[in-house]
Amino acid sequence: MNTPADTPWPRETPPPFYRMAQFIARTAWSLAGGIHVHGREHVPETGPFLLIANHQSFLDPIFTQAVIRRPIYAMAKSTQFTDPVVGWMLRRVCSFPVRRYQVDAQAVRIALRHLERGRGVAIYIEGERTWNGRLQEPRPGTARLALRAGVPVIPCAISGTYEIWPRWARRPVRGRATIRFLPPLELPHLSGGANRAAATGAATRLMETLRTAPGPD
Repeated sequence: MNTPADTPWPRETPPPFYRMAQFIARTAWSLAGGIHVHGREHVPETGPFLLIANHQSFLDPIFTQAVIRRPIYAMAKSTQFTDPVVGWMLRRVCSFPVRRYQVDAQAVRIALRHLERGRGVAIYIEGERTWNGRLQEPRPGTARLALRAGVPVIPCAISGTYEIWPRWARRPVRGRATIRFLPPLELPHLSGGANRAAATGAATRLMETLRTAPGPD
């Protein structure tokens, strides 16, 4: 991807279903514990960017998309789209499928296409929800995509959602979630494709940034 830095990107307006889902998530959780947000000023108001987050709970994409004003196009595991109702809703909140545990060239192409159109794309670098609340190993494909895209990379540290709804629990409990948008990371742009060493270095930087971010308030 090679996008001019001075491209006059238009301000995005979320589609109606997306806005309704944002409102429901914010309102419902304001009564069940609240979502504390820090660093929202680091999220670009216009233009392409990658949001790279840790993954504690099923609630992470719901809460993250609820607190960012512009629409965010998030990768979600492909098996969720096989359910007619869930798949219908995911597509209307700007999610697109990715096959886990393998290189998914189609998902990469979709992500790059969204970025080329000046959109924000969210990826959970661990590839799946944590089992114990701690960070897992990063998926190297995420770092390769970040190096290839050449857009601002915003680390997003999520805390509290594991305690609210861990992956082994049937339902959530009341609790406060914290979402911290951190300053953009300056990663090299490797237009010809990221090699293994570059991807490993980028993944290490991203994980260290998420690991050292402050925890819940």
